[in-house]
Amino acid sequence: MLIENMKMALSALRSNKMRSFLTMLGIIIGIGSVIAITSIGDTMRRMFSDIYKDIGVTQGFIFIGYWIEDERESDYFTMDDIARYKEVFGDRIAYADASASLSGEIRTRLTKKKFEFTGIDYNYMDVQPVTVRYGRYLNQSDIREQKPNCVMEASAARDLYGTENAVGRTFRIPVNGTMTEFNIVGVYEKEQSAIQKLLMGTGNGTGYGYIPWTLLTHPNDTFYQYHYFADPSMSEQELTEFNRELCAYIARTKDRKPEDFYLQTAQSEMGQVDTMLGGVSAAVGGIAAISLLVGGIGIMNIMLVSVTERTREIGTRKALGATTRDILIQFLTESALLSAVGGLIGVTLAVGLVSLGGAAFGLPVTIKPGVILMAVGFSALVGIFFGIYPARKAAERDPIIALRYE
Repeated sequence: MLIENMKMALSALRSNKMRSFLTMLGIIIGIGSVIAITSIGDTMRRMFSDIYKDIGVTQGFIFIGYWIEDERESDYFTMDDIARYKEVFGDRIAYADASASLSGEIRTRLTKKKFEFTGIDYNYMDVQPVTVRYGRYLNQSDIREQKPNCVMEASAARDLYGTENAVGRTFRIPVNGTMTEFNIVGVYEKEQSAIQKLLMGTGNGTGYGYIPWTLLTHPNDTFYQYHYFADPSMSEQELTEFNRELCAYIARTKDRKPEDFYLQTAQSEMGQVDTMLGGVSAAVGGIAAISLLVGGIGIMNIMLVSVTERTREIGTRKALGATTRDILIQFLTESALLSAVGGLIGVTLAVGLVSLGGAAFGLPVTIKPGVILMAVGFSALVGIFFGIYPARKAAERDPIIALRYE
């Protein structure tokens, strides 16, 4: 019976191709918009998640709150503090430094270039892996003895010296007011995902490199921020608890309250970004879904027209023994099929456009099969819901009156 109703529904759709297509247009636009927006939202959420994974989900910064009026010298961090925290928390702290950096301009005979140098410890590669192309990475001796050594990014070395292999070259740049000559001991390359290149930019004219963090805290050897990476094997809950414990311990050792310190973590930022993107995606998707309502009303309208046009057909079928239930199912099947076909077309267009967009920007896209199944199923439900009234109207027609209809 179902197969027979499907055949009759398809025959009715084919007999009015243009009308059927225009009726499905609202469903096509609605379903296509919902899937496209959901896919773009999921893609952006995954990409931002990948970015945070690249920079380190366990990364955190702790410093005295800007709202504190009675700021004291003891609120700042020292080398001894870093050693103490590592001793107390052990392997739960994978890496720590002073979050020190240096900006300046390097001039060579070939060109000049702005640079951003990050002060790091020798084991920074454990939490932020790079590929050393030439020379070596900074070692313990560089850090301990505050040597003016540098590991430079490959593209920046090429811009400055005309070759990536700049090991042994030197440059001068001010450090804490003193002009310092640095020796390039290594050249590195860091992989960037497509979304990182798109969002962070490439070829912005700024070069990057690593230098000993102890060189930047000298001569006072005190610093404002404590920068750390927690053990990456921690679960999300364990990481949250660890961040809270660490902040509380630092506050206690400095005779402060935990709320006096500002705790900034990649974990919390990632959660905020994910929540924001999810909310925006849901809101825009909800707005796009309104077109489904418009499409459903269009289906109801065309089915009412169809019932009027096929009054004699309804009377003939009833006269031949078709029950009210048979007529009801026939028209419900037709409206559901009309909506489902529109949904399938909308899905195909949405998947195609999103995939083409991803390919154009060189970005991987996220299209969840569950969303597609839900969209097609929902479109069929829309057809059934808005087809109930026309179907009931057709089913309740008196066969005698229907046969007399001109």
